Amino acid sequence: MTGLKECASLTWEWLEEIAGCSQTSNPDIEGVTRLCASKEHRQANGKLRQWMLAAGMQVRLDNAANLIGRYQSKAPNAKTLIFGSHQDTVPNGGKYDGILGVIAPLALVHQFNSNNTEFPFHIDVIAFSDEEGTRFQSTLLGSKAISGTFDPLMLEATDAQGMTMREALAQFGCRPELIENDAYQSDEVLGFVELHIEQGPQLEQAGLPVGIVSAITGIERHTLSIKGKAGHAGTVPMNMRQDALVGAAQVIHNFDQLCKSQEDLVGVVGKIENFPNGVNVIPQQTDITIELRSPNDSSRLAARSELLAEIEELMAAYNLCYVHKLSYEQSAVTCSESLSSLLAQATSAVGIEPMHLFSGAGHDGLAVTHLTDIAMLFMRCKNGVSHHPDEAITQADLLSSLEVLQQFCLLLKSDSTCS
Repeated sequence: MTGLKECASLTWEWLEEIAGCSQTSNPDIEGVTRLCASKEHRQANGKLRQWMLAAGMQVRLDNAANLIGRYQSKAPNAKTLIFGSHQDTVPNGGKYDGILGVIAPLALVHQFNSNNTEFPFHIDVIAFSDEEGTRFQSTLLGSKAISGTFDPLMLEATDAQGMTMREALAQFGCRPELIENDAYQSDEVLGFVELHIEQGPQLEQAGLPVGIVSAITGIERHTLSIKGKAGHAGTVPMNMRQDALVGAAQVIHNFDQLCKSQEDLVGVVGKIENFPNGVNVIPQQTDITIELRSPNDSSRLAARSELLAEIEELMAAYNLCYVHKLSYEQSAVTCSESLSSLLAQATSAVGIEPMHLFSGAGHDGLAVTHLTDIAMLFMRCKNGVSHHPDEAITQADLLSSLEVLQQFCLLLKSDSTCS
């Protein structure tokens, strides 16, 4: 593709430069830490604004701190194709998670503008303010805002210093009370496409640079508090004990086996708290968290039912009491067949075998699906590593991704229904 090698080089250069907008001093070793409505966010938006303007885009900051660049169509009543991902990171994260999906389409628009390529639709590139939820522990702020599903109660969430999201957004130059006015209208949008590193090993194992995402996983989280009876570890007979930690261990084992029983299930017990946690005391109470994920909601719900039934049986067998709470649930999202088909055609057109895979991580598309059809393109990352300074991609794979996205835009341009 003419100009795409230069486009890939520009993307790489911008990715390296914006990685410096971080609380860390050496992103290659310490990773990138960039939080919503922070000094580093402001620095990143400054660079993005400069690059968007150089790409011939109109630029605005909405009231949820999303930076939006528009490549304007000359067609009357043009609809909008949205590209985008999040600018924020986890603490000491990698250089590509999220921001790749902003920089790459921005560089592609820069090439379109340089070549005077016009489209019968607008192309918006959005740098979402907050997907990870690192600062306020409240995810998908930016994508919920543009999708019309933002809950004003989120504004009361506080960071580690006690500042509310409302206060932080106001200091950032936003008017958080007007966030609901920033939502796109669904009848004016063609769809949403996100480029993202895979965060897993499947593309690497298949020897492919890119893959088409079929669905974004559903997620549910539980807290389980198991209650037994403390006692002297040397004097209470084994058959008379009410050991909460033993009960928890059995739950963890059974849950692990349950998740391994189906290919579309994954799960983890991520936190354990034990009381009184003495070296010679029978545990009286053990609290655990349980997270279950699947791109198939029916599989996830069936697994939940089986898990809860097993917990009931185990607690009775070990003479233990328990308190269970479902603390979070997010349904799976299926990617658009029509947009995914165009991505597959674009992939084939540049000589890459289309591979379809699901995402085991959450993404902004979970919110944007309430606005419009979504599609995702995964790009291979080294060893499937993400949320870590070792996150790595290659310039060759970056070029392949840009080739696919360019072809996708041209295919959509030739589709009479896009105007």
